[in-house]
Amino acid sequence: MPLSVLVNLLLLLPSVGSSKICFPGCHCEVESFGLFDSFSLTKVDCSGLGAHIVPVPIPLDTTYLDLSSNHLESLNESMLTGPGYTTLVSLDLSYNTISKIVSTTFSRLRYLESLDLSHNSLVALPEDCFSRSPLGEIDLSNNLILEISMDVFTSKGQRKPINVDLSNNLISLVLRHQDKAIPNIQSLNLSGNRLRNIPVLQGIPLRYLNLDGNPISAIGKGAFSGLKDLIHLSLSGIYDLSAISPYAFKDLPALQVLDLSNNPSIRSLDAEVFYSLGSLQELNLSGTGVATSLSKSMLKYLPSIKSVTLGKNVKCLKTIREGQYHRQVGLTKKETLSCHDSHGSLAPYVL
Repeated sequence: MPLSVLVNLLLLLPSVGSSKICFPGCHCEVESFGLFDSFSLTKVDCSGLGAHIVPVPIPLDTTYLDLSSNHLESLNESMLTGPGYTTLVSLDLSYNTISKIVSTTFSRLRYLESLDLSHNSLVALPEDCFSRSPLGEIDLSNNLILEISMDVFTSKGQRKPINVDLSNNLISLVLRHQDKAIPNIQSLNLSGNRLRNIPVLQGIPLRYLNLDGNPISAIGKGAFSGLKDLIHLSLSGIYDLSAISPYAFKDLPALQVLDLSNNPSIRSLDAEVFYSLGSLQELNLSGTGVATSLSKSMLKYLPSIKSVTLGKNVKCLKTIREGQYHRQVGLTKKETLSCHDSHGSLAPYVL
C-alpha cells in the first residue's frame, strides 16, 4: 500500500500533536494515530537556520520537512539522504537561492508527493529530475526558468495526476517531445511568463490551464488542439491580446469555464470563436473592449451557459421561466439570461 494511502487512513484517529527532541534549531512535532497511538508521524521545521543546516538528520518517521529560507544555493542527492528521508511525503525548499539541481537530487525520496521549490533562482531543470518520486504537487513558481520541457514531469509509474505551478518565471518556450511518454499533468499554471504563443500541449490530460498575463497577441484557429479533457481555461490579463480567431477553441468539447477578463485590446469577437463549446457554463468577458451585449448567433454555440460577465459590471445568469400551456406540447419552459448592472435589470436574452 502506498505510504500516502496509509497516512490518510491513519489520519482518521489523530491524537494531539506533541514535540520531540530533534536537531538543534529545528522544531519537531509528532502526531500519533491509530489504536493506542500505535503509529506516529513527525513534521520537522528547519526553516531560517542557514545553509549549514544540510544535510540535517531527521527522525525516522518524518513525513514533512521544511528547509525554506536557508540561503541554500544548490542541491544534490547527498543533501537529502539519510534514515528519515525515505519516508518524506512533503518537502519545502521555498525562499532559498537554489540555482541548480541535478537529475538525482530527489532520486531517493520514493514517497515524495509534494515538492515546493518556489521563490528560488532555478534557470533550468535537468531531465528525469522528478521521475523517481510519485509527485502530485510541484511548485516551481517565482524562479528564473527560461524554457521548460513538459517531459521533465514524466514519472516512471505515471499513476498519479500532477499539479504543476510554473507561474512568474521567464518562460518563453514550452517543449514536449512526441516520442516520449505523456506526462500525467492535470493542472498547469503558466501565468506571468513570457510566452508569445499558445504552447503546444497536445495529448497532455490537462483539466486546468492558466496562461494569464503572458504577452500573447493573437490566438489562432485550433490553438488548443489535443486538450479534449480541459474544463477550465484562464486567459486573463493578457494586455497584448487583440485577436481571437474563429474556431480557436474548437478542440475543447469539455470546457466549462473560460476566463477572458481584463483583455482591453479585444474589441470584438466573432460568434464562431465559441464554436464547439457546448459544455461551457461560465464565460467572463469583463474588462474587455467587447460590447456589453450578446448576439443570438454567439449564444447558439453556448447551449449550456449559466453565467456570463460583460463590460465593467454586467452579470448575466441563466433563469428558467414557465411559459403558457399548450394542449399539444404541455407546459413550455423558456431559458433566458437575466442580466444586471449597477443600475438594475437589463433586457433578458432568450436561449
